[in-house]
Amino acid sequence: MQTAGKTWVVTGAGSGLGQALVLELLRRGSRVAAVDRSREGLEETQTKAGGSAAGLSLHLLDITQRARVEALAEEVEQVHGQVDGLINNAGIIQAFKRLQDLDLEAGERVMGVNFYGTLYMIKAFLPRLLQRSEAHIVNVSSMGGFLPVPGQTIYGASKAAVKLLTEGLWAELQGTPVRVTLVLPGAMRTGIAQHSGVETPRSEGQAQVPLLEPEEAARTLLEAVEKNAFRVLLGKDARTMDLLYRLSPLYATRLIQRRMAHLLR
Repeated sequence: MQTAGKTWVVTGAGSGLGQALVLELLRRGSRVAAVDRSREGLEETQTKAGGSAAGLSLHLLDITQRARVEALAEEVEQVHGQVDGLINNAGIIQAFKRLQDLDLEAGERVMGVNFYGTLYMIKAFLPRLLQRSEAHIVNVSSMGGFLPVPGQTIYGASKAAVKLLTEGLWAELQGTPVRVTLVLPGAMRTGIAQHSGVETPRSEGQAQVPLLEPEEAARTLLEAVEKNAFRVLLGKDARTMDLLYRLSPLYATRLIQRRMAHLLR
């Protein structure tokens, strides 16, 4: 589906990939409803949009609040007159701990934002999207959704749930006007740790993984959407590990375990 002239809802729009997606959509001639729980982040996105901000609306919202999400769909339609696309980008990581050391409340928070927040948004907007002549849902999972990362096990489980939710939704919506795209990013410069309220350990004496810039990721993602792609991998690391995991899940898992184990001592 072409992005120009369409109205898109983007979650996590106050920073990182979400902010980059908003700005790129506006640049391409779209209207955007930017959703985030941070007022400061939304205002920053608006400032960066500059002259393109005429097609932008800001919606302060915690996507784990089901009733508020349900009201958002009507709110966006009142502002823009229609909704053509939904990009579920908002997400958080967990504290960098083994599962045995992570408290259940922290795990529930990660699942609440990453999985249930995505589910609430889909349930709220899908009836409206089905009424359009063409529409699109984009769900941002993670490389950690197909490759286990020690210290991020609950995060990975939440993103794996988003992955399968997206694939199932794609199958169920065949024969309808709604297309679905699954996004699997690797390491990206997003500040997700800061926005999740956690600290990430530093890897001493080892080469750092090159970080994909969110602006480049946004362009690649939207190009995939315009081709109605089923699945898009963002970053060289995501593409490489996807191939390795397909060839040998055990080898890929051991490789990541060896690289990450020292961070959990």
